[in-house]
Amino acid sequence: KATMKSLRFITAEAFVSNAEFVRKSLGGVAHNLFPLLFKASYLLEQGEVIHDLVENWPLVDFNMGKLLGTTVDYQEDLSCRTCSVCLESCLTGLRDYVLNHPSPYVKRLKVVDLTGIKDVEVQFCECKKTMGRWARTQLLSKLCLELLVYLQQTQCNPGAFEISVDVLIDLFVTERNYELVMQALLKKCCCPLKICCVSFRSDNLDLQKFFYIIKLTDPSLLRKLEIVHNVRLEMEHLEILFNSIHFPLLMSLTLPARTFNVQRFTATDERMLTNIGEKMGEMTQLTELSMPFSILTGRIQKLLSPLKTPLKMLDVSNCSLNHADMAYLANSFHANHLEALDLSGHKILDLYPSIFFKLLSHSSSVLRSLTLEDCNIQDTHVNMLILGLSPCQKLQEFKFLGNPLSSQALKHLFTFLCELPMLKNVEFPVPRDCYPIGITYPIDDASLCRFDHHKYESVAEDLNLILLQANREDVKASTPLFGSYDAAVQETNNELGAYLIKSFKETLERFTTSLNKMS
Repeated sequence: KATMKSLRFITAEAFVSNAEFVRKSLGGVAHNLFPLLFKASYLLEQGEVIHDLVENWPLVDFNMGKLLGTTVDYQEDLSCRTCSVCLESCLTGLRDYVLNHPSPYVKRLKVVDLTGIKDVEVQFCECKKTMGRWARTQLLSKLCLELLVYLQQTQCNPGAFEISVDVLIDLFVTERNYELVMQALLKKCCCPLKICCVSFRSDNLDLQKFFYIIKLTDPSLLRKLEIVHNVRLEMEHLEILFNSIHFPLLMSLTLPARTFNVQRFTATDERMLTNIGEKMGEMTQLTELSMPFSILTGRIQKLLSPLKTPLKMLDVSNCSLNHADMAYLANSFHANHLEALDLSGHKILDLYPSIFFKLLSHSSSVLRSLTLEDCNIQDTHVNMLILGLSPCQKLQEFKFLGNPLSSQALKHLFTFLCELPMLKNVEFPVPRDCYPIGITYPIDDASLCRFDHHKYESVAEDLNLILLQANREDVKASTPLFGSYDAAVQETNNELGAYLIKSFKETLERFTTSLNKMS
């Protein structure tokens, strides 16, 4: 739906639609109009104008989230438009801000905040070309290094070296951009644009390189650390990381699959786990913890009880939790604060329904997102599930892919979901009766797409009709077969695929070598 624009905004759009005119007139534009002109030129994808506005930015700070967010003159939030034209113009404008001399304005800029940019699945920009987090990391690092080379080679204005602008960014480092980012961070002290890493994600990276670069980011400022795919971080490495580096401001921690495996624990490992728990307890800001696909049976209390701050987000999907783990979670002080919870891969309604409902009732006043994928939720469980979800009136998102539910059970569940006032997003499974008889759960990837698509479409229509009849068009219901959208994986999937093939090849080679030795 169209968003209302103020007369000021309409005038700003008209002004920025002629790049040549803007360039000539910028010297006479009042400082307080720059934010308005920036948002108008971003909406119209006027790259040259964006560049010139940033190059001559007269204010102390430049905050992308605030500039593109909801404003008085134009309510629409543009911060999820990661338009390549606009973002590249923005960053090159920043480089030229340092080089531009003489400028019509005194250089007052101190902080540039790029962390408000949100990467989403559907883009509304005209050019349809996006610049994701990885590409932004790459471009900013490249521009910082080019700037240094340029300043050292040319007899430029000595005032350029006196400029110091903190650039707050969410870095995303993989093997492919590691060298560039590492060089930019190493030379940060000499560069007028100072990369300040607020959040760090690392995929497809050798462990030694990860340890080296994380120290360069200035961990004392880090709010969010995500070590996700193909970083072979195991428990002993995590202990070294926490023992050697302090993360006083860390609010969110994501660990890669199989960081912990209690099945092969020794007494030393138990001590290590205790130490890791204590180190996490020292992170007084930590409220989000994600450690999927680790085997943590019977150890959740040891890991979480030292935390001084209650968790708001917990992902323990596929962590082989037992009754004791669930009982600890339900009775812990975290339960009353959990806004997002992922318990996928646990047969909660089969094994410990009453404890699960206790956990839900404790978190019901704040719970916004609940994920129960591959939990073996069957038709016989639906009434029980409805009972458990009833108090969760703040729930905005419910994901339950991969459960063996029939079309009939889904319709029953959807009729209830219409009653949750805040609900916005539902991810539901392909109904069991759309698959061939005798299919076993969890369904393997090869069989995942082998269902009656025509029947599925018909059921999906019925489910949407239930929402429609309850006046709940605001709820988006979908079946993303291979899981929810992940912008970072989407952006680097070629590198991810190549890395997986390489790992598989190395494993095969090791296996062949050991076979040869045996024979």
